[in-house]
Amino acid sequence: MEYAGRFAPSPTGPLHQGSLAAALASYLDARAHGGRWLVRVEDLDAPRVVDGADRVILGQLQALGLHWDGDVLYQSSRHHAYRAAFDTLRRHGAIYACGCTRKEIADAILGARGHLPAGELPYPGICRDGLHGKPARAWRLRVPPGIVRIDDRWVGAVEQDVAAVVGDFVLFRADGMWAYQLAVVVDDAAQGITDVVRGQDLLGSTPRQKILQTLLELPPPRWMHVPVVVNADGQKLSKQTGAAAIDTRRPLAALQAAWRHLQFEPLHAADVPAFLAAAASRWARRWNILPD
Repeated sequence: MEYAGRFAPSPTGPLHQGSLAAALASYLDARAHGGRWLVRVEDLDAPRVVDGADRVILGQLQALGLHWDGDVLYQSSRHHAYRAAFDTLRRHGAIYACGCTRKEIADAILGARGHLPAGELPYPGICRDGLHGKPARAWRLRVPPGIVRIDDRWVGAVEQDVAAVVGDFVLFRADGMWAYQLAVVVDDAAQGITDVVRGQDLLGSTPRQKILQTLLELPPPRWMHVPVVVNADGQKLSKQTGAAAIDTRRPLAALQAAWRHLQFEPLHAADVPAFLAAAASRWARRWNILPD
């Protein structure tokens, strides 16, 4: 199968150094394999979308020499595909309605454990056997028991007991929006994505996506989760932590910084095309990617 990778930014603001590191890794892996590199705008979360941010991001990619193949896909145009996948899961009895609020979930966990775990709260299955008179708020996947294993090209072997760590996770949200986990799986399959290269902040979501791919009989891609860029306080660099937009007036400097974050020595290049060509060659050697 021909290699196909993708970069999937959310249009909540311009690219910063953290998102550029993920974009560069994805781009180089595609070019080192002689494959296609696609761009998908993940604009499902309408309240967070900033008007015009998609055009800014695409302009930044072009200014940095990261030219994509084919048309840009917008998730906001894909509701029919998510509904079709949802209906398939529903016919197979793999999803159920949930009437729980966040407070009810937290109270149930606190009552059972005596404390709340750090991070994401695992859903305790309150509505697994029915709503018990509550109105439906969301729809959840009935997560099968067992360990999910991922062979990540950067991190190595990853195992997660999704049923225990996450519980039955949401596919259709209480605010009427499709959840990221369902949308990304459906879109990766529709675009023929063979390799997903993205930040390690999304590694914890990958076992959930593998479960959905199995239930929907979709081929799983290979995964590579690269280190995230952090600020001086050790926080992931993001728009929420005040990350500055990439200065596209100095594209080579921005690319060199992202390259160093990916744990490579600086490259000597006169311009952006020379840098990207040399970086793709170095990437291929680092990951033992053989030419076709």
